[in-house]
This record gives sequence, C-alpha cells and structure tokens, in this order.
Amino acid sequence: MKIGVIGLGIIGGIYARNYDASGVLAGTWNRTPQPSAPHWCETPEAVAAGAEVVQIVVSDPPAVESVLLRIAPALSAGKIVVQSSTIDPASSKRFAAMVAERGAHYLEAPFTGSKPAAEARRTVFYLGGDVAVIAQVEPILSLISEHRLVIGTTEQAAALKLAMNLNIAVQFQGLCEALTLARRSGISDEVFFSVFSTNMGFSPLAKLKEPKLRSGDFSPQFSVKHMLKDMCLATGINGCDEFPGLATLRKRLVEAEARGFGDEDYIALIKLLR
Repeated sequence: MKIGVIGLGIIGGIYARNYDASGVLAGTWNRTPQPSAPHWCETPEAVAAGAEVVQIVVSDPPAVESVLLRIAPALSAGKIVVQSSTIDPASSKRFAAMVAERGAHYLEAPFTGSKPAAEARRTVFYLGGDVAVIAQVEPILSLISEHRLVIGTTEQAAALKLAMNLNIAVQFQGLCEALTLARRSGISDEVFFSVFSTNMGFSPLAKLKEPKLRSGDFSPQFSVKHMLKDMCLATGINGCDEFPGLATLRKRLVEAEARGFGDEDYIALIKLLR
C-alpha cells in the first residue's frame, strides 16, 4: 500500500521522509507550500487520488475539516484516512462520519513522542476504529513507529491522547517549579538533575527535557501553542473544565503565548517563573 501525508510540520515532515526512505510514499502536501518535500503535490486532492492511505498531520480540528472537505471527492471506496492530528472526541466522531459517507474508512491515530522520537521511528500510535482496518494499515505505521496500541473507538483514541498530554503538561509544570526552587536556593543544575535522576519522580519526560532546560534551548519539539490547543480541547470533555490542574495549565499557556513564546517548546513555561 502507498501512503500520502498531508501536513508537513515538525512531525508530519519527518513521517513523510521516513515513508519515502521506506519506498511507500505516494505524495505530500502542506498548506504552506513545500515543493522540496518528497513526492510533493500541488493539491491535497492529488495526494488523496494517488494514495491508498492518506495520513493527516495538521494542527487542530478546523484544519482537519478543511483537508477532509477538499479530499472528499477522491475518497473512493476502500481508501483509508489515518487521522493523526490531536483533536477532540466530538470532532473525531464527526470526521469519521464524513469519510464513511464517501465509502472510505477512517481511523483515529494520534501519537505520542516528540521530534527526536519521530526521527528515530519510535513514536507510539493510539489507534481507534475498525480493527480490520487497523490491521490493514499496521504494516505501514510500523515503518515510522515503535508501538501501535489499539484503544477502542475513534472518540476514545482522541480522548486518550488528550489525557496523555494533560499528564505530560502537569508533570512538566512541576519540574519547572522544582528546578526554579533549586536554582533560587543556589543549587546547580548539575546537582539538581544528578539527584533527580535517582528519585522515583524522574521520568522519560524529564530525561528528554533536561538538556534543553540546562542549555536554555527553546527550539520546538512540541510548541506552546499546540499544547495550549490540546489543553483547550481537553477542557471541553465531560466536565473536565472543572479540573484545577487543567485550568491552571491553560492559564499559564495562555500567558506564555501572550508573551511571544507560542512557537517555542513548551519548556518556555519556565520563563514565566523568572
């Protein structure tokens, strides 16, 4: 099967290059033109027409909807849409219906793992939808990921991704505050992370972000604006707007974006503590 990638941001672009290296890439398209991208197409319709599987990796539900509306005429029976943007459950249900109306198949396939994981083909997909369709695309997704986890419905896969990102954001806010407390007490970053690495609270997230925090490298692996979008989507799920941690994080992310940090990595939250 050949796959097309629509959305060539930080992760989508890496996926496209890895698919191309594996010989399965049919086409690529991005709203901001990137003619140098492998198998570049002038329109998303051309990508959908030339591929059996179309993977969408864009920013938010409105962006996903705009792509689906454009490629709908090319979604003939048997084609598969793999939706890998982080969206909310209600949008997932609506998009699945849109694709089904064309006789095609829809899978929700958000992923976890930032830029380094994508480059190493070690992202993890949360898959929601028909298990038979999941089995069809699993060999292709295995080319760019370490694990493919079957979650349940499309809505459940979308919700689980937001739950995972909420946990990451809460962990990181705690790390920012702990590190800042240590720094204000005259404790070096070297001592802090040396001790932290032996503590039960240490995590893969802390290991990933340690070099960026120590060097002040705010280049995006996962941007403030995208984390803010995800926290806003999480707020709309089944009364989650009452969660105090989520409300605090949303407020902090809004402040970070307002201060011009939107395109930086979400480690920029630590700047708000200075």
